[in-house]
Amino acid sequence: MFQPSDPDIRALVDQMTVAEKVDLLSGRGLWKTASIDRLDVPSIVMTDGAYGVRYSTTQIDAGDNDEDSLRAFLDLVGQQGDGSGGMFGATRPATCFPNGNLLGCSWDIDLAYRMGSALAAECQDFGVHLLLGPGINIRRTPLAGRAYEYYSEDPVISGDMAAAVICGLQDNGVGASLKHFACNNSEIERTTTSSNVDERALREIYLAGFERAIEKSAPWTVMSAYNPLNGIQAAEHHWLLRTVLRGEWGYDGLVLSDWHAIKDRGAALDAGTELDMPESKPRKARLHAAINAGDVAPEVIDAACAKVLAFVRKCKSSERRGTPADFEAHHALARDIAAESIVLLRNEGKALPLDPGRPGELLIVGDGAVTPVIQGSGSATTNPYRVDIPFVQIAARAGDSLKVRHLPFSPVAQPDVAASIEAIVEAAERADLVMVFAENEKSRHGEGNDRDTLKLAAGHNALITALAATGRKVVVVLSMPDAVEMPWIGDVDAVLASFYAGQGGGEALARILFGEQNPCGKLSASIPVRMQDIPGWHTYPGEHGRHVYSEGIFVGYRFYDLKDIAPAFPFGHGLSYTTFAYEDLRLDTQEITPGAGCIATLTIRNTGTVAGKEIVQLYVRPIKSGLKRPVRELKSFTKLHLAPGEAKRVTLDLAQRDFQYFDTSRSAWVLDAEAFVIEAAASSRDIRLSITLPCSSEAPALPTISANSPTALVFAHPNAEAALVRFFVSRLSISAAEAMALLAKTKGSFLGFYDTLSWYVGDSVKEADIAEVFSELNQH
Repeated sequence: MFQPSDPDIRALVDQMTVAEKVDLLSGRGLWKTASIDRLDVPSIVMTDGAYGVRYSTTQIDAGDNDEDSLRAFLDLVGQQGDGSGGMFGATRPATCFPNGNLLGCSWDIDLAYRMGSALAAECQDFGVHLLLGPGINIRRTPLAGRAYEYYSEDPVISGDMAAAVICGLQDNGVGASLKHFACNNSEIERTTTSSNVDERALREIYLAGFERAIEKSAPWTVMSAYNPLNGIQAAEHHWLLRTVLRGEWGYDGLVLSDWHAIKDRGAALDAGTELDMPESKPRKARLHAAINAGDVAPEVIDAACAKVLAFVRKCKSSERRGTPADFEAHHALARDIAAESIVLLRNEGKALPLDPGRPGELLIVGDGAVTPVIQGSGSATTNPYRVDIPFVQIAARAGDSLKVRHLPFSPVAQPDVAASIEAIVEAAERADLVMVFAENEKSRHGEGNDRDTLKLAAGHNALITALAATGRKVVVVLSMPDAVEMPWIGDVDAVLASFYAGQGGGEALARILFGEQNPCGKLSASIPVRMQDIPGWHTYPGEHGRHVYSEGIFVGYRFYDLKDIAPAFPFGHGLSYTTFAYEDLRLDTQEITPGAGCIATLTIRNTGTVAGKEIVQLYVRPIKSGLKRPVRELKSFTKLHLAPGEAKRVTLDLAQRDFQYFDTSRSAWVLDAEAFVIEAAASSRDIRLSITLPCSSEAPALPTISANSPTALVFAHPNAEAALVRFFVSRLSISAAEAMALLAKTKGSFLGFYDTLSWYVGDSVKEADIAEVFSELNQH
């Protein structure tokens, strides 16, 4: 067991040669840290797996050579999630849980924790110390190839869900790696295109989820991103990693790079990326040369080595080997998570749930019913040890009088697609209900490959439209990485969004369809009507190596609210087979003051006839804020179960940060508004109750003024006029009244203050004199 004390770690570092330090900071192969046998420093094992453990026996156990390792890594990044074989060498079967795009729709902290615990058990079984996840990059565009890995367009959900998964992992002895820090929101030229984001958007949107997760879960590691951020590689970004992550947030864990993300190893180490993954002989040689040349300070090298050793100590002391994971229990959990997360988008005329005893025919159309798309493509892909087939699970529930049959329809473009649709329509006219499994074209998304359209796979929209025209009831089941366009939405009876539901998705879907499970998932990202409505679409994916985040803080629902655009389905939307009433919203304060938050309580009542769960969302809406702000922002949420007729009182906390915005002129979080409306809602567009709270704002920041500042800005400074009067009385030997009259002449000018003043005083007052007066005001 490797359990050195902190003084022992310092002593170990002192004993290391330069070559050993370079080894320790550079990883060993693809999935391990370096061991130092001379000093009895062991290696630890890590692997991908934000929603399933991907353990490659080829790469971890067999230890392929450098050429094979690089080839396998590149093959994995481009692999399809439903591809056969390969799987980055021989990969051990594991539980494929719902992907982040569906798990986020659960809004269920307990389920996320349980998933993290299950992932930890499988890691312990396989001998893995660090799982490289969760990923919480903001889903600012549904076109992003890795959007399926991430939870939400909102940092509150992202941070809270990530913290729960991390705690589930780390409470059970397996480290987590919160990633990708930061603004890894596109796959197009992802290692070279700079994500150019203004600081306010960074603070309020893109860093906020990381800050929230770190505060609540203290992940053992944070992974820096592939992309440059505002022109600087994320792995080499001193402000991001040292000023913000270490300094402001107090993070004391290990920072490691994304795989092959580092361009300048010395700069990355200096900025705070301690561990370079995976092993790269050229980068090790460059680091060795930088150390010998004195380009990296010895204390930086030693501190990074100590971080790695402390991390290895934590991993080794947390090993719980010898207890096999309960894969059957994990499969049941995967089913439960999917059932709690699938979103019922539309249900006209109570088309769902189905009655298994009804006579008639249920026609199921689409390859996805028998070959389900359970996950996305790329490094997070899991080899599922078992997969529930939707058609099998649905057919098993049908009674003797309900005939269930299936017709194939490929997601791949077909030359005879019109004939296939005609044949399916003919069959549908003999059915009582048609269920269509629709999906994206498989090659149009995934790691390294952003989508260029929100359309479904070839022929799927045409098929759904044709079926809706038959007059039969039509239910659409969507498997998708993120939002899709639904031009037929007003013509079908019901739509279920299953996103990527993992290996238990087929059973979960059948439970919902037949009413065994009341749907309770809600969208964690808005679904636009069309691609052109996406915030920032006009600057996506960037040009000449720069991707400007032109929407600023107005991401997702914030943008739709600001522009008064109706999305196809709003953030937070999700239907149920029952109904809920919101009653008696109360707050524990009469005013928002600096440094204080508040507590909201309200009653939720199940007013329907079946048990169900409701996700209660609490938004804050500022009135007359100092800077432009979103119409409303999610700040808290909870999920509760209610029997028919049952009512429960819920409590939701709002912290002081929930009322503040980040003011870049002050480099601080600021409370500044006339009042705030606290809104209890079923979605961002379904506000049920609200209370207005007056606000006692912080004192406004004093403007920084110079001799050439506009006169309006000068007189906006509360102390400027008095200081100038004193100066003129002294310098010009005039009375205070005369000085005030002189200043009155300058007011209203659009010229700079000194240029205006000089018309009245000539050379008797120098520009440097005014600059000195203003400099003293700025300092105080």
